[in-house]
Amino acid sequence: MAKIEIEGLRKVYGPVEAVKQLDLVIEDGEFIVLVGPSGCGKTTTLRMLAGFEDPSAGTIRFNGRIVNELEPGARNLGMVFQSHALFPHKTVYQNIEFGLRMKKVTRDRRRDAIRAVAEMVRISHLLGKMPGQCSGGESQRVALARTLVTEPDTFLLDEPLSSLDAKLRRELRAECDRIHAELQKTFVYVTHDQEEAMTLADRIVVMRDGEIQQIGSPTDIYLRPNSLFVADFFGSPSMNLVRAKPKTSRARAVLSSSLFDVAVSAELAATLTDEVVVGVRPEKVQLAASRGKGARIQLVEPLGRDTLVYLESGDERPFIAILPGMQIDRFRQGQNVSIRVDPADSFVFDTSGPRIN
Repeated sequence: MAKIEIEGLRKVYGPVEAVKQLDLVIEDGEFIVLVGPSGCGKTTTLRMLAGFEDPSAGTIRFNGRIVNELEPGARNLGMVFQSHALFPHKTVYQNIEFGLRMKKVTRDRRRDAIRAVAEMVRISHLLGKMPGQCSGGESQRVALARTLVTEPDTFLLDEPLSSLDAKLRRELRAECDRIHAELQKTFVYVTHDQEEAMTLADRIVVMRDGEIQQIGSPTDIYLRPNSLFVADFFGSPSMNLVRAKPKTSRARAVLSSSLFDVAVSAELAATLTDEVVVGVRPEKVQLAASRGKGARIQLVEPLGRDTLVYLESGDERPFIAILPGMQIDRFRQGQNVSIRVDPADSFVFDTSGPRIN
């Protein structure tokens, strides 16, 4: 296993600073996921760990040893890419065997190792096939087996599931999780898919514009986002975000928006002199039929287990409520409804981004 320490890591391409002063410690055996939108610097960071890119500044240590000048082959890493990068003229067995041949492992040891890893990733029945005869999911399992068989200290995975359909992604996510639990080695996984990050990671590193926005467990990231960006990025559908202003009377203090009021402490209201952003997860929104004024329903989308209700918000994107079960008889398009938000389920952000409460 390997402990990875990154200090002051930067990568500059001409006028573009792709990674800015990144500091991160990845513990032995940890499953870390780097997540963020395209261009946030996550893949560039992974490539610097692998040795494919030289840092412009900063230090990378594996188990206390500086590796900045080490060639990729000397870092004892296993890499799994978005593209399977299999040799089309070699069988699955020969593709998995290739790394062991380069290390001059004996034939008997190669055979035993290939059989063991093929059983681990459940591709024993494919060993005699050519890559062209394998499906996308099977090819990705072969690519994973080719990396596993060399027994690296650390696994680097660069969006390995992004080219697969939703069903295969779910299946292979579970396989990655199972293999990590079995091997107990360090995994660094890059994705733009927040669902992959939530289901796989011990800790998530959220990146934006070359900088780390927040580091935490999936629970921390989802329930305690530290900024508008993190709150909006995680969740499907995303967190509802509405502008509100503090209003205080003798009876109570509220943050009042065009859709609802949410009660807050008088102490918090006293610190707010200007507009803020109130966030609430769609599954925490409560709706009730309204005979008078209220939010107008744009669309009701029954999904079986849940029903999504889209409300006109006066903004570019609708305000969304996720209701349990099939609610198409209770709510319909064009109906007016009232919105209730429990203060315990709401988030308050400064309009510039940081979370306030």
